[in-house]
Amino acid sequence: MRVLIVEDSEELADLLAKGLRAAGYQIDLLTNLADAASALGTTRYAALILDLGLPDGDGLSILRELRHRKDPLPILVLTARGGVEDRVSGLRSGADDYLVKPFSFDELVARLEALLRRPGQLLGSSLRLANVTFDSEGRQAFVDMKPQNLTAREIAVLELLLRRKGNVVSKKLLEDQIFGLTGDVASNAVEVYVHRLRKQLLDIGAKVKISTIRGVGYVMMESD
Repeated sequence: MRVLIVEDSEELADLLAKGLRAAGYQIDLLTNLADAASALGTTRYAALILDLGLPDGDGLSILRELRHRKDPLPILVLTARGGVEDRVSGLRSGADDYLVKPFSFDELVARLEALLRRPGQLLGSSLRLANVTFDSEGRQAFVDMKPQNLTAREIAVLELLLRRKGNVVSKKLLEDQIFGLTGDVASNAVEVYVHRLRKQLLDIGAKVKISTIRGVGYVMMESD
């Protein structure tokens, strides 16, 4: 799933992005409030990791704005502000969790996973349709409980289609979730990955099908 990191320390931001991509997340990385506000206004994210001390203002302002408009986006504040009053202010402003620098990367990943497992969020720890199961924490797909060897982008397609099973997922949403803001995307890239996943599922006996809704997107359902 796609996560936005807003962090103005280039070194830390790169480390976060590299680690979270290795953990299976699609990462967009921004360094200021203005760009973050623009991205959040046009893109649906699974979660936001937010620094507070940004070059063009306080991250709390964008946090309060999101909550003011009833946006349920899971938000993990990651900041050097470690005082009790700071933590209370962040949580009362709408943060779902608050982690103080310096921090353990493993703890950050565990806290992010915990946020994304909460009821009502886009993510859940396990997804199932017919004989296909996907473990979002382990980033592993199973058919008839047997692990399957899929590429990272095939997994990204499978996860999103499973999360919206029975509903049409637009090509644009798939493109955004798989490639992010900075991806160099060929015009037929989504079609290629959907085709590969469809063939893989057929070859391994998955009892699901991916139907193309011409001009709109794709939908995953149980096969007949």
